[in-house]
Amino acid sequence: MSSGGGVPEEVARLWGELPVRVDWAAVAAQWAEAVAAVRALVVVPAVRLLVAVSLAMTVMILAEKLFVAAVCLAVRAFRLKPERRYKWLPIGATASDDDEEACLGAAAGTVFPMVLVQIPMYNEREVYKLSIGAACALDWPSDRVVIQVLDDSTDPTVKDLVEKECQKWQGKGVNIKYEVRGNRKGYKAGALKEGLKHDYVKECEYIAMFDADFQPESDFLLRTVPFLVHNSEIALVQTRWKFVNANECLLTRFQEMSLDYHFKYEQEAGSLVYSFFGFNGTAGVWRIAAIDDAGGWKDRTTVEDMDLAVRATLQGWKFVYVGDVKVKSELPSTFKAYRFQQHRWSCGPANLFKKMMVEILENKKVSFWNKIHLWYDFFFVGKIAAHTVTFIYYCFVIPVSVWLPEIQIPLWGVVYVPTVITLCKAVGTPSSFHLVILWVLFENVMSLHRIKAAITGLLEAGRVNEWVVTEKLGDINKTKPASNGSDTVKVIDVELTTPLIPKLKKRRTRFWDKYHYSEIFVGICIILSGCYDVLYAKTGYYIFLFIQGLAFLIVGFDYIGVCPP
Repeated sequence: MSSGGGVPEEVARLWGELPVRVDWAAVAAQWAEAVAAVRALVVVPAVRLLVAVSLAMTVMILAEKLFVAAVCLAVRAFRLKPERRYKWLPIGATASDDDEEACLGAAAGTVFPMVLVQIPMYNEREVYKLSIGAACALDWPSDRVVIQVLDDSTDPTVKDLVEKECQKWQGKGVNIKYEVRGNRKGYKAGALKEGLKHDYVKECEYIAMFDADFQPESDFLLRTVPFLVHNSEIALVQTRWKFVNANECLLTRFQEMSLDYHFKYEQEAGSLVYSFFGFNGTAGVWRIAAIDDAGGWKDRTTVEDMDLAVRATLQGWKFVYVGDVKVKSELPSTFKAYRFQQHRWSCGPANLFKKMMVEILENKKVSFWNKIHLWYDFFFVGKIAAHTVTFIYYCFVIPVSVWLPEIQIPLWGVVYVPTVITLCKAVGTPSSFHLVILWVLFENVMSLHRIKAAITGLLEAGRVNEWVVTEKLGDINKTKPASNGSDTVKVIDVELTTPLIPKLKKRRTRFWDKYHYSEIFVGICIILSGCYDVLYAKTGYYIFLFIQGLAFLIVGFDYIGVCPP
């Protein structure tokens, strides 16, 4: 064999003597045939199946929204207030009493039941002072109420601040207890469970629960506890959330729209028809006997409030929603905090559904229709199908159908049904109706995280037990508390306070930490599908695809919400 420049010639000669010849055109044709076969036999049928499943789930959601709307219209038309459906009298009054003030004035202290007010906290530097002050300002005989602050804080400075705040109120004659435990096992559920073990709790009949960023009005107990006192079958009275920072940014406006529909319609319908709804974890009053009957607090999921509610209703207890009572609270205004919250709110219910689906069907204490509502409507449609269909249908099936002319989606499934569903949900916040398109686009973006969280919960994998406390920025401090009137002790220090963090300002971070790559990837894919539709497919979906893809990119590049300093 020659050396130097002779080697390439020798290799070429040997290659030419081989009996096999590669016809690259034929190879390309074979690959094209294989791809076409896979497309025809696998891809197209799979996408058609997804279309059928998506349309079926969309119809399920439409039926549920129309039913909820009809129930709520009946509530308004026939004025079916909770006070008319259940016995309600001021504490200490009788059926013949006409003067409410006289009834309250004549009621001796022993007539009022003993109430425990629980406030679980975890490093709540920005909101602890006003929340404790609001609880201490509740109108209720001081010897018939116990304020219990359950502090799981890991920041020594915050723990010291909260403890001193409790000591200050103790010095003013308020029956307030500051409780800490040696570990954070079970997170919030563990803290609430531990709080019930103290001896003074044995004297209490009811528990009013407030998260650290909630500020109840002074008459909260006077308007809620009578339902429990006069109706022995009621376990829970849930009230509505009112958001003090809803107008801070688009992120908080979108949250307000979603939560207003949940409270004004879903909770109202569940209360009227089934006497059941998911406990929201705060701004509610429980009967302690019902908590014990249901097995107490459990930390098996990250939605301990929903877990307790489901177990209580399976024991035959009833719930009532009182929408006229509103409790001020703060919405997460940073996208990072909102993502963590939505992961917990989507993963937890799916995981709970997996744990209780058989127990619900086998239960003998509730009616068949209540079980069907709990299993199908509350869990499957509300917690599984809603998240699944939003992402798979609007963010995957429709963009993919542009590339597959064999896929035909009926017009009613693309336009008419989604429009009706959107209008049914948008009526919860009429003042934000002009934002409905942006809201829908944002909800589609969030469906990416919700479906991942729901799958995580169903499979009990990865972050299934992740608990990240929702970050508060002190926006509730911007609101002025309600005046109490008579009790001068209770209103001391319940005043406007200065937030403990400076005014929010945008700041730059390292780009690999700031951006959300899953949203960016999905956004790019959707926009590419829109471009293909304009150039080749001509289906007309490109308008939706462009704006939906842009919404993913806006969120992906972190142009939503505010950035904490």
